[in-house]
Amino acid sequence: MKSPTFIKGNRITLLHNGAEYFPALESAIDEANQEIHLQTYIFKYDLTGISIASALKRAALRGVAVHLLIDGFGSLSFPQKAIDNLIAAGVQVMHYRKEVFSFRFRRHRLRRMHRKLVVIDARIAFVGGINIINDYQKPGEPIPRFDYAVKIEGPLLATIHSSARRLWMLVAWAHFKKRWITHLELQPITIPVGNQRAAFVIRDNLRHRRDIERSYLKVIATAYNEIIIANAYFLPGRNFRQALIHAARRGVSVILLLQGKIEYRIQYHASRALYDNLLDAGIKIYEYQKSFLHAKVAVIDQYWSTVGSSNIDPLSLLMAQEANVMVLDQAFAMELRTTLQRAMEDSRPVSKIYWGKQSWINRSLNWISYYIVRILQGVLGYSQESTRV
Repeated sequence: MKSPTFIKGNRITLLHNGAEYFPALESAIDEANQEIHLQTYIFKYDLTGISIASALKRAALRGVAVHLLIDGFGSLSFPQKAIDNLIAAGVQVMHYRKEVFSFRFRRHRLRRMHRKLVVIDARIAFVGGINIINDYQKPGEPIPRFDYAVKIEGPLLATIHSSARRLWMLVAWAHFKKRWITHLELQPITIPVGNQRAAFVIRDNLRHRRDIERSYLKVIATAYNEIIIANAYFLPGRNFRQALIHAARRGVSVILLLQGKIEYRIQYHASRALYDNLLDAGIKIYEYQKSFLHAKVAVIDQYWSTVGSSNIDPLSLLMAQEANVMVLDQAFAMELRTTLQRAMEDSRPVSKIYWGKQSWINRSLNWISYYIVRILQGVLGYSQESTRV
């Protein structure tokens, strides 16, 4: 199992929710003077989306090469008129696997571009789980989604910049946009600016199909003190579950912070089908109640941590384009861990006693949802692969 390459000399800044992320992103876009790559699953044309789109147009109009890649399903509602306005301003816009309404269901339609990544002038990058969408799930809600991103400066930019350009190039070739493949001769700024070691780890359908889950499995296998995982859609395969169970049984404190408010019913109930097995092993489970949990982060042994777009479920681990940053730094890990501990105070602990009182109706619903997901995996040809990861 090959380990990710950790690069020293970085400054990684943790950003909590859109309230911290979007102002930092818009400010960086407004300061850009050469090139912008923005790749996102959802680009919603709400107040937040309009603000970021306006910043991209301003950048293009002052001569910055702006490349916007949005997912064809996640950004299905992005108006064509808004795209036309971006292109008219000089922004290059492409869809990753543009969705065409069809009654024919093919497995490639689930191969989505789920990463949330921005690279500006090859000197600053943002990676995380936050889409370009208003931070509040519904108008009038007092509490925003619970999510994270990181701002990255330093030598890790070379890897991130290269990955962003590579995906843009592949999609441009697929769209016959040969003239959009030409890039500026831009060298990433790799001068050390901090003391944090970090790795940029992706999941794609070519050379990096299992890099993210393998990184998780390796660090879980060597954990000796504590594992905290916060994940919006938690439906791991057998190997991942067994890794967590083995860690708990050798005395590691394993804590899962999962979705408490129902956003997508099948995923929510399918995850709960695993609770019995996890609780029996001594794993602690909290369900976040304050708002919708959208985070995809982890802290292990108060030193290793990750922030990114990858859920621990079949879509993220087996099919989607994902991007995570993994950090080896105690200060960063402790900052992230502190925010997760605060979130647990706004969560419902799932005890074995509480879980044992679940009605047969709820238990049946959980298992029916779980088998629906597994059957879909089998139909799509992923069931054997998913048990390995």
